[in-house]
Amino acid sequence: MSAERREYREHDELQGEGWSRLLAAARRRLERTSGALDGDIGLAEPSEAERRTVIGITGRYRAENAQRLAISLHELDGYLHDRYGTGLLTTLGRLHGPLRDRPAERSDEEARREQALKSAHSSRLAGQGWFAAWLERIAADGTLTRLVRRGDAPLLDAAVRVLERLPGDRDRFPGDQDRPPAHPAGVLPLPVLAEWATGDTKALVPGSPLEQLVLRALAQRTGGDIPRERAGRRALWESAGAIADDLASQVLVLNIGAEGDTVVCDWLRDAADFGIPFRLTLHQLATAPVVPAARTIFVCENPAVLRAAAGELQDTSAALVCTEGVASAACHKLLGDAVRAGSRLHWRADFDWAGLRITAGAGARPGARPWRMTAADYTAALSKGESTPLAGPPAASPWDPELARAMAESGSTVMEERLLPALLSDLTRT
Repeated sequence: MSAERREYREHDELQGEGWSRLLAAARRRLERTSGALDGDIGLAEPSEAERRTVIGITGRYRAENAQRLAISLHELDGYLHDRYGTGLLTTLGRLHGPLRDRPAERSDEEARREQALKSAHSSRLAGQGWFAAWLERIAADGTLTRLVRRGDAPLLDAAVRVLERLPGDRDRFPGDQDRPPAHPAGVLPLPVLAEWATGDTKALVPGSPLEQLVLRALAQRTGGDIPRERAGRRALWESAGAIADDLASQVLVLNIGAEGDTVVCDWLRDAADFGIPFRLTLHQLATAPVVPAARTIFVCENPAVLRAAAGELQDTSAALVCTEGVASAACHKLLGDAVRAGSRLHWRADFDWAGLRITAGAGARPGARPWRMTAADYTAALSKGESTPLAGPPAASPWDPELARAMAESGSTVMEERLLPALLSDLTRT
């Protein structure tokens, strides 16, 4: 029989019902054992065609009611050699392509995982707790394995380069001679950051794998999760000194007034004269510098507080700035300019773990002090209504250590809105 005729017969017969599950089981076993022709394979609840095939291979009768049929790989290999002139390994390769060596693949995959982690741990950020926790999480939850399997392991190195080049970390680790020019507000535009770190201006576009990796690290640093909404993601970037859009970065203010002769200063003065809330963009603050006229500025987290102050106190309210969660780059720009001009900040947030982190970060700013953020304030507000459970990793309250302890003991959050009477009283007195 010619080789061509034999191969045709082999392909035709081995594609039949009696062979398909048997050969699939053999392939799985051989791929798990790097091709070793040792041991048996079995078929559960075999069909009549499969029973006859096994009898033909082994030469041994198998009962019609058999629930499982076993056959050694050695027997199967020998049968294929005798009948078709090729052994089991060659036959499987011809029918369905080369066999995988899964142990070798796992070993190679683990080596690439370890190399990627080793490279990341060599970063100058390795001493930062949040950075180590980020690497630990992406290694534990399968993210790194998926990157390695897709051939995207270099994305981890790219994410590390992005993190190293964020403005805040550049201040801690000076010496980059190739740093690009910053935005006039002192932040770094995302396309510029992406080009600097990866050579691709679009590497950090929303939804890209690299953006997801970096945002996970930034969320780890702030103690939260990656926001689902676009505005929250912009705020997370801005918390690290990077800006996606200087028009989208905004800050909500009431009665801060302004010193200067720009059109933006005119708008702020007019808004303060009538007690009207006003939104400033980072673009406005960068192109038309604003020096707030108020020498005492209160800072809250939730727009409901500013809305209540505008509604009840109008132009008699003290100057108030709302961060709307994590402070935006526009907010940082405005308050930084205010402090440099001599303003004092009274800063508060919700009584939750994120709020403690926000307030602690504000406390590092010269001229800022907590505003009604003590354990006594928390305890008094806690008794005035139902509360939701605290969520996320705990945070410290270095300005009042008893506050964090009281919150951990109660396990409850208190939103700013519950303190409105006291907050409005403070804004009235000033």
